[in-house]
Amino acid sequence: MWRGCCRLLRGRSPLPRPLPTAVGSGPLGPGGGRAYAPLGERKRFYQNVSISQGEGGFEINLDHRKLKTPQAKLFTVPSEALAIAVATEWDSQKDTIKFYTMHLTTLCNTALDNPTQRNKMQLIRAAVKFLETDTVCYRVEEPAALAELQKNEWDPIVTWAEKRYNVSIGSSTSILGPNIPASTKETFVSHLASYNMWALQGIEYVITQLKSLILSMGLIDRHITVEKAVLLSRLEEEYQIQRWGSVEWAHDYDLCELRARAAAGTLFVHLCSESSTVKHKLLQD
Repeated sequence: MWRGCCRLLRGRSPLPRPLPTAVGSGPLGPGGGRAYAPLGERKRFYQNVSISQGEGGFEINLDHRKLKTPQAKLFTVPSEALAIAVATEWDSQKDTIKFYTMHLTTLCNTALDNPTQRNKMQLIRAAVKFLETDTVCYRVEEPAALAELQKNEWDPIVTWAEKRYNVSIGSSTSILGPNIPASTKETFVSHLASYNMWALQGIEYVITQLKSLILSMGLIDRHITVEKAVLLSRLEEEYQIQRWGSVEWAHDYDLCELRARAAAGTLFVHLCSESSTVKHKLLQD
């Protein structure tokens, strides 16, 4: 992958021309606005992908045309590392462009256009609200085997979060869920406020994939791996599959897709939080 990134760096294009948008509108987002979702497929219409630095940041060039967002804004990202990652998504497409595999591109479009028109505090509040329905906080009493599995697998991540953020979270078997203290919510609000708007878009994306703020923060904080976070988010489903079996191909496909989205969202958060530029000499090999 990094060799491909080096080639992209060496092939920067100085005179790109506008490129029509490649991502359309999707279903309603958490804030009630129209959130972006990738289109299906399209025949590849470019030969080379490169990046260039402009006044507003780093741009993506397909041949000699500049990539733009669905709202026709110049596709400009804040860090060189993120630009390389997005360019690699476009460069890795074969004869057919599969937009639904380009999670970083979609996330960048969302950050640039902000289709739900939310400010930073609204994004933070939406993320923290997931605590009220967090997957790892809802427990069952029956069957006993599943209740035991939830205790063994979910309790450690809840305990980690409580110690990491010095908060009280707990769990509940009630349909109403646990009673999350207001102080816990405010602590997470303060923590999330340390991230910029771009990173917050990525955090919310990861949360919606895993249906859990706790798992998402554990993943972004590098406490657990993508594979572990996805397994914990699908614990009940995995239990049912072990007991009753799975649809031959659908289970594996869904699992891989969720891992890809969670990994892309986490990478997006880290790349948007990184202000330093890529050291070219590290990419030469």
